[in-house]
Amino acid sequence: MTRHSAPSSTNAAPLRAALYMRVSTGRQAESDLSIPDQRRQMTAFCGARGWEVAAEFVDAGLSGTDDNRPQLQRLLDIATAGGAPFDAVIVHSFSRFARDHFALEYHVRRLRKHGIRLVSITQDLGDDPMSVMVRQVFALFDEYQSKENAKHVLRAMQENARQGFWNGAAAPYGYAIVAAGQRGAKTKKKLAIDPVEAETVRLIFRLFIEGDGTSGPMGVKAVAAWLNDHGHRTRRGARWGIGPLHKLITSTVYKGEYRFNQKVWKTKEDKPVDEQVIVPVDPIIDPATFDRLQKMLKARNPKVTPPRTVTGPILLTGLATCASCGGGMTLRTGKSGRYRYYACATCAQKGKSACKGRAIPMDRLDNIVTERLAADLLTPSRVHSLLEALLERQAARNSDHAERVAALRAKLLEAEGRLSRLYQAIETGIADPADPTLKDRIEALRTERDIAQATLDRALTEMRPEARITQEKIQAFTETMRANICDGPVPFRRAYLRAMIDNVEVDDTEIRIHGRKTVLERLVMGSGATAAGVPSFVRKWRARRDSNS
Repeated sequence: MTRHSAPSSTNAAPLRAALYMRVSTGRQAESDLSIPDQRRQMTAFCGARGWEVAAEFVDAGLSGTDDNRPQLQRLLDIATAGGAPFDAVIVHSFSRFARDHFALEYHVRRLRKHGIRLVSITQDLGDDPMSVMVRQVFALFDEYQSKENAKHVLRAMQENARQGFWNGAAAPYGYAIVAAGQRGAKTKKKLAIDPVEAETVRLIFRLFIEGDGTSGPMGVKAVAAWLNDHGHRTRRGARWGIGPLHKLITSTVYKGEYRFNQKVWKTKEDKPVDEQVIVPVDPIIDPATFDRLQKMLKARNPKVTPPRTVTGPILLTGLATCASCGGGMTLRTGKSGRYRYYACATCAQKGKSACKGRAIPMDRLDNIVTERLAADLLTPSRVHSLLEALLERQAARNSDHAERVAALRAKLLEAEGRLSRLYQAIETGIADPADPTLKDRIEALRTERDIAQATLDRALTEMRPEARITQEKIQAFTETMRANICDGPVPFRRAYLRAMIDNVEVDDTEIRIHGRKTVLERLVMGSGATAAGVPSFVRKWRARRDSNS
């Protein structure tokens, strides 16, 4: 077996070496092999052979199971670009370079094509066939060991999750990581609701489901723009984007179910359900509200619902359905567009064998629906009778509102207390007011305090139980809604209709309008604008099908 050795001639130029060092985690890699220790051993190895250390590359806290490492890629780019400033790459062991035997062999051959050798100081091999075979065996064992370690670590983390503990990483927006107990030397952590961020999460869900009072339910792009325009920022102070916002509203953690081990970390594909662990956490959003939004998102998907259903000029597109087959009623025209009808799409597309079909003039159906809502539903007495049960339930919600306000006040007091202690440290001379780090900390605490204060103010306005539903609000609501539904641009009128009703069933002799009472509660709270509350799925506006002919 051929071994690497120092140049035999004292006149020959010394071999130039590049040191590559890596540890897998912040706790250091296997055997507690730290970066300084790797550097010391490799420098001694080169010194004993008279090799010159020309460069160093360090990847700290990165796995060797793939080559997606910044310093490794930089090393490879320099080595293969031509005219590299080194002749060999020195590693402590081949596992430091790669723990995948295919990747190791690929990069060894890639470096060799450019006249550069990969040398391990603990597995000092040559280039003969026997050494190549031994190196490949080492690589196979390293890969196997890595996979075994990952399997055991994952098993331990799954058990930790089953016990309800947090395994690490940043907490989802709306939550904070808190100590939950001590197990030996380890402090177990859990997720707890962050009162300030949680209010923003509730606001986001309301915007998606109800809108801001000037529109109906909003889409991802519209909500992101609304949040940014109104000064709302992410935890890191960045503007909201479509991707993070969509990830937030589709995460089950907000309804109390955090899923651990949900995705394959390399491909980001979902793992089988039986491999996932559901960790119960305190919910920020009621499960019914969360599930409702998921259905809305699915319905808005262009692959499911054409964009014209939501943004087109037809008032009842996406709401009117055929009573016989349940299919949508779509626009049909006659006499070169002079006459416009809602017609059963199933009959039009598949023939009368699929559905006998029916059609109704567009203006007639639009007027029937809007006039019935305005005349029979949107009256103070009718709205009050529909909301009686909800009025009785207001008292039961007081404790929840009080807890939320108390948590926000505690967060505000905490921020003010920390800020006060910093000011006191400056006044007593303990802290230097010119210290830039101190200035940044004071500014961060001021921002945290201001956000907490603004959130508390908004919560107090939105969540006062005694001011939730009153006769004055009901009166203002009915007047505003009657005007909005009967007049105004079609997209605006349709947004209100979609917020109030589920669908309009068109039969031969009657038209049935279905809606949700809790939507009325939220709309009354905002006098036809933004509202708080939790939607349900009870169709009781026309339980007896009265006043619908």
